[in-house]
Amino acid sequence: MNGDELPFEMGIAVYAKGTNKFEFDPVLLDSGYDPIWDAIREEAKLEAEKEPILSSFLYAGILAHECLEQALGFVLANRLQNPTLLATQLLDIFNGVMMHDKGIQRSIRHDIQAFKDRDPACLSYSSAILHLKGYHALQAYRVAHKLWIQGRTLLALALQSRISEVFGIDIHPAAKIGEGILLDHGTGVVIGETAVIGNRVSILHGVTLGGTGKETGDRHPKIGEGALLGACVTVLGNISIGAGAMVAAGSLVLKDVPPHSVVAGNPAKLIRVIDEQDPSLAMKHDATKEFFRHVADGYKAALSNGAVSSGDAEKGHN
Repeated sequence: MNGDELPFEMGIAVYAKGTNKFEFDPVLLDSGYDPIWDAIREEAKLEAEKEPILSSFLYAGILAHECLEQALGFVLANRLQNPTLLATQLLDIFNGVMMHDKGIQRSIRHDIQAFKDRDPACLSYSSAILHLKGYHALQAYRVAHKLWIQGRTLLALALQSRISEVFGIDIHPAAKIGEGILLDHGTGVVIGETAVIGNRVSILHGVTLGGTGKETGDRHPKIGEGALLGACVTVLGNISIGAGAMVAAGSLVLKDVPPHSVVAGNPAKLIRVIDEQDPSLAMKHDATKEFFRHVADGYKAALSNGAVSSGDAEKGHN
């Protein structure tokens, strides 16, 4: 190994940790050194040896390609094709964007590292690129977003439609999404046109980032870096979820959420302040006990203040 090369473990850490702003050195790719792609190929070779019946599948999806972009483009094209939008056409679209956009090349690697680090069901990098629809939908969105920026809006919307049909995940191509994102399961996620999602955010299934009516303009939520949105969370309107905040599963959020806080309920209420810089990385999203303790404390306070009568309290137990 010469002085310009990095040890394999150190190379992976470049993607996994980076900095708080997810800075990335494109020299890694320009020099031909790509530790995540190397790991994906090694995983695929081992899996082909262990499960020979899948060897053709692994070769077509991974081993036949020269880089992560080409492999990902092949997988996405075959997942999203239909009789009028052919796999060969989609492959040209995906390769045309991903092979020439340094930002997307950086994002797809930070995203796959996020899946590997935070989703216990993601056993390997290769499983993410081959099987996880949350990862697939996110990367297909990134291509659609680039097309939207280029003014190819009809094609971008066609991709959005296919992503929604195939993966059950609806992301408007105009939405702005950062890097190191986890869409865990992904089923039922809806992200509106003017939504903005910062880096290192984790989003579970059933999350909606929506508007509140027929108004136009900037009308969707803004999610700060490192935030964690639990399963089936609904956030409505042009409001902010602060950096490092956690929204418990099933919550309905209609007001701004302060940074580094936990909210829960319908409508969501502040439960406590948290110390974690990025709860999205820890993935501890069960606030149920804290929420019911908060409700009970509030109910006791209402009783002592006379806001709730003892008769009403008894009816509540009957």
